[in-house]
Formats: sequence, structure tokens, C-alpha cells
Amino acid sequence: MTEMLSEESREESSISPTELSDEILLHILSYIPSTDLILNVRRVCRKLESLCLDKSLIQRVLLRKEYQASDEHVKQLLREIGREIHVLDMSGCYWLSSLTIDHVTRCKNLVKLSLSGCNLTSIRLSKMLSDLQNLRSLAIDVYPGFDAGQLSSECKATLSCVLELKQTLFTPSYGVVPCCTSLEKLLLYFEIFDRTRDGDLMSGQLMVGESNVPHYQNLRLFYARLAPGYVNQEVVRLYLAVLSDRTPENLRAFLISVPGSLAESGAIKNLLDCMARNVSLDALQLPKSWINGSSLLQNMKFSQPFYFSFSRCMLSGRQLIQRVINGGKDLRSLVSLNLSGCIHCLALDSLFRKAEDDIDSSVLETLVASCPKLKHLNLSAAHHHSSESMGKHLCQLLSRLGHLRSLSLPVCAVVDATRNADKLPSQTAATVVPCGFGKKVRIGVQSYPRNVSEQENVKLSSVFWKFLEKSLFLENLELLGSNFSSAMPRNEPAIRNSLPPCGRSQQVGDAELAAISQLTFLRNLSLAQLPGVLTGSGLISIGLKCQQLQTLSLANLGMMGNVVYMSALCEMLKHCKQLKDLRLEQPYFTANSQFFQALSQCCSLQRLCMVSRSGSLQPDAVMAFMASCHKVVVCHMFTNDTLSACRNLQQSILRSFQVHRPALNVVIFPLLHEGLTDVIRDVPIMHLDEITLFKSRVAEEPPNLWW
Repeated sequence: MTEMLSEESREESSISPTELSDEILLHILSYIPSTDLILNVRRVCRKLESLCLDKSLIQRVLLRKEYQASDEHVKQLLREIGREIHVLDMSGCYWLSSLTIDHVTRCKNLVKLSLSGCNLTSIRLSKMLSDLQNLRSLAIDVYPGFDAGQLSSECKATLSCVLELKQTLFTPSYGVVPCCTSLEKLLLYFEIFDRTRDGDLMSGQLMVGESNVPHYQNLRLFYARLAPGYVNQEVVRLYLAVLSDRTPENLRAFLISVPGSLAESGAIKNLLDCMARNVSLDALQLPKSWINGSSLLQNMKFSQPFYFSFSRCMLSGRQLIQRVINGGKDLRSLVSLNLSGCIHCLALDSLFRKAEDDIDSSVLETLVASCPKLKHLNLSAAHHHSSESMGKHLCQLLSRLGHLRSLSLPVCAVVDATRNADKLPSQTAATVVPCGFGKKVRIGVQSYPRNVSEQENVKLSSVFWKFLEKSLFLENLELLGSNFSSAMPRNEPAIRNSLPPCGRSQQVGDAELAAISQLTFLRNLSLAQLPGVLTGSGLISIGLKCQQLQTLSLANLGMMGNVVYMSALCEMLKHCKQLKDLRLEQPYFTANSQFFQALSQCCSLQRLCMVSRSGSLQPDAVMAFMASCHKVVVCHMFTNDTLSACRNLQQSILRSFQVHRPALNVVIFPLLHEGLTDVIRDVPIMHLDEITLFKSRVAEEPPNLWW
């Protein structure tokens, strides 16, 4: 009888998903990819059919990173709900054919369209935009051969109403800019190579007849991001020359991101002078050469700023306080601040100061007090050393930022002042890990906790541990060696030799990695140049407790000549069920079957990039991994294997898996081969920018810049 009652109660308590309220079901359905929602879920029952066609679900269709969306799926989707779509994001859908892109013309009511990463000719774009008369926001790529003269009058009429334009330029061109006479937001990404594929020099001179760019009196945001190269700088100057004639009075955000320096021409100086007189900015980023040694910041006016980037500028702490903090009437609105590479920004006076000297905590204390709403802060690529004599520890001050969600710090910045090498006990000090190639760890000697009591002592004494304990809502964390330089950098003009790690960074190891495991909401983690990592045990703690982790980037952990953390990494990966992107850079990393078997348990993995100058691959292990991880669409591996071995493995992967994975992108190539540059230029820019090439991503650009 009891068994019958319990069985009956279970039946009564079980609820079919379709019995949930419409509000709950709509929220659940919003997480399902649009193609799956319309082509599959909708067919289940009448209730779901009705809900799947709700305006909240079909007016905004995001296909970006929907790697399983084939040409047929997208065509059918646009045929069925095209007229209902108002916002369509197909950025990065490089695998879709031109015939599929043509189906966008079915979306007659489109207001916002992103086709970045899709191959569009000027004729195809003209036909498409002629039918999209309601369009107000557009993102496209401009490739060699683009001719604005082929745009029809109907297309130009549509462009004249566009308020937001994002262009990625792969060739010197104004693109559709001259036709967009009502622009309020202009984003430009310069990805032009200095040489053609044949080795000929590329000219930055724009085509004759394209220079009649109108004045943009309605422009509120101007953003330009340059990849390395002289031609990119030459072309951006031509764009800026137009703005220098008459600066838009409504300009609120002026952002130029340049690797290295950009010479300040007469037109640019005139533009900056006009901005200082006539506009009040909310967001600012300028090349370091425009700020260093000038009074520009002192003259700029800010209203309610939300984003500042002074990356790699030579600002001292005194200048930061006087020109930025006091220069803004109210910095309580500041959300994002990038001080990456500003080696003197936390010292009051940089005169006679070395980059490795201790910071003056009063500068950071003033900054924290003035910007209580900071969510994104980048202090990487500098030596920010705390000491008892100079005030509170950097981590103690950062713990006051209760809204912090993204943080990038140099590794040496988290070291306790009381744990400096000259204050360490003799036994511990003797165990500092050497950073040279091929040097071995002393067997049986450990610098980090060996038992629970020692681990608890670290928890009680470490300011870094206490800081993370108070910052539980951090979603993005980067710990990057202040001297770290990737073998494949994004914003450096050329590959350069890495400097030795900062001496203090050798005191950051497994215990500090274990401290990161407190961040249960962590989604993105980057660790680079941590020579003090011995066993990697802290990685296991992160894998176990940071269950929301989606992006992981590890570079140069422990000793350079010996991957001592392999076992811990493999154990960690077994627990990373939400991991989508993994980037691993280690000079002597051998990707063997043990590693790939562990990686195969990352059931959500989509993109993998490995960079190992002296490492190697086991082809059978790679093939087995690709066969077991069905969602992996990006496999980039740069090692010391021969060109023949790399090509054979790449072709084997493509032959075996490309049919069922439309977005599959495979690059396997020797890292030090002279042809690497040509191989890199064929990688879809989305993958190149987000995972293949290394860079700090915290406060890289203003939040919600485009979508």
C-alpha cells in the first residue's frame, strides 16, 4: 500500500515541461539556437509551435558562433521567419556560401544587420541593401576589388539612412562610408597587409573618386582599431583628415587603438585641438605617442565618462590624478579603465624611478575612491609591486571595488609584501624556481603547502586570497607576467624574444592558483608566465569549483624546459564541462594521448589553439580527439613538427570531419616556418582575434561597443 501511495505521489508531482507557464518556457527557449528553435523544437507540439514564433524570440536572430548552422539550415530559417526578423547577426559566419547570404533579402524589416566575416562583393551588397529600406545599422567587410561605383541608387538611398556602420578593411578603401551621410556611430577595423600575396608592396593611397567623404555632423562615436602595419596607419590618417576639417560637435566617444606609435600629423593635431575646444567626451582612447609628453589630457573635457584607455602611455600617478581624475567632473560613472603597460601610473613621480620599484598606494587609493562603479580594470604589462612602507597592498585596495567583473593584473602585483625574497626563510628562498631552459626542479623540495594546515595558513595570510574572497562575482581574470611576450602576439609589430619573468612572480604558484577557485562565477581565465607553478595542483581546484569556466588560456607555466603540470592539467580538464575555448602555449609541450584523452571529456569544447615552439603532436591522438569531440570546429596547432607531418595531419582532419562540421577551420603548421604569415592571413578574423593570437582582453574596448 505504501509503495502504491509513493508511486501515486510521484506521478502527481511530475510536471511535463509544456505545463510550465509561457513566461518560463519563453525564457528557456531563448537559450536555444534559432535554427534549432525554428526547425526542430517548433515541430514538437502546438504549444511550442506558438511559443517558438513569439516576437521576443524571432525578431532578434543571432547566428554568430552557431557553428552547426549549415547553409540549408540558414536558408530554411530565413525562408520561414525572414519577414519577422528585425536584428540579424551573421558576423563570423565565414562558412556560409554567397547563395545563403543572398537569402538575407527576405528579411524586409531588418533594422540591424551584421555580415562581418562574410564574403560580400560590391554587386551582391548592392542588390541586398536595395531591398532593406528600413536598415539603420550595418556591419560588413571590405575586400580587394570592392568598388563603390557598382552600388545602385536604391542601395545608396538605404545607406544614406544608416546610423551605425562597422567596416573591417582588408584593402585600402573608404568602403560604403561616403554613402552613409547620417552616421552617428562609425567603427573601423584596419586589417590591411603591407604586402600582397605575391610579395608586392601595398599602397595606402585610396582610390580616386572616393575621397569626397562628407562631413559627419551627427557623429557621436568614432572608433578605429589597427592591426600592425604601415599601410593601416597610412589609411587611417586619410579617414582622420576628413574629421579634422570640421569636428562633429556631438562627438562623445573618440577611440583609436594602435599597436606601437602613430605619428601626429598637422591634420591630426588640428583635430585634437578642435576636440579640446568644442566637444565633451564620454569615452577616450588615443595612441601613446599623442599623449606622452603633451598637455592633451589636461585640455580635454569630459562629461560623464564611462571608458578610458591609456594603454602603454608614460603617465605618472601624479598626471593620472591631476589630468584624468581631477579633469573629469564626475568619474563615478566610469565603468572601464585600461592602464595596461602604463609602467609609472601607480607612482606619484616617475622621475628617477625604475619600472620595478614599489608603487605608491595613494594613487590607486585615489583612483578606487573616485571610480566606485568600475567593472573592468586592466593593470597588466607593468611591475606593480606593493610594499609595507608605501601603504596598503594593491589587492587590499582593489577589494573595495564591489562592482568589479573583469580584472587583468601582472603576476608580480599579487605577491604579499611580507613574502619578498629577501624576507623568505632560508629553506623556502632556496627553492625559487629557475626560469632558464632545461633546468630541473629540485626533487622533494616544495615552496608551497604540502598539507591542509599549511594550505589554511596561506588562506589566512595571503592578501590575494582575501581579495578574491571578497570578489566572488569576478567573471574575467587575467594574471599575466609583466615581461611576458607570446610567440604569437596580436598587437605587437613582430615576434620578439621574451624577457625573464619578474623575480617576484616566482613567489606566485599553486597556492595562488587554488585561490582563484573561489570565483564560482568565473567564465574567462588567462594565466601567463608563472614560473612559480610546480605541480599545477591549483588548476585542479579551479576545474572542480569554477564550473562556469568557458575560456581558458594558459601560457608558460612553471619551468620553460619541462611541463611539470601535465598531470594536473589533465585532471582539471576532466571537470571543465562548460569549457568552449582552450588556448595553450608552452615551449616544450608534447600533446600526447594522455592530454587528448583528458581534453575529450570537455564535452562543450569548440575551439582549440596550441602554440609550442619546441613541442610535438601525436597524430593518432589528435584524430581520436576530433572524432570524440563533435563540437570542435577550430583546431589550430603550431609546433616544432615538420611541414610534411603538419600538412598530412591537417588534410586528414579536414577529410574526416569537414562534411559534418560546416564551420571546421584547421591550421596545423610549424611555428618557426617562414610561411607562417601567409597561413595566418587565411584564418577567419574572428578566430584570429579571439583565440589564435595572444592579447589581454580586459577593458580592450568599451562595453557593448557594437552589440
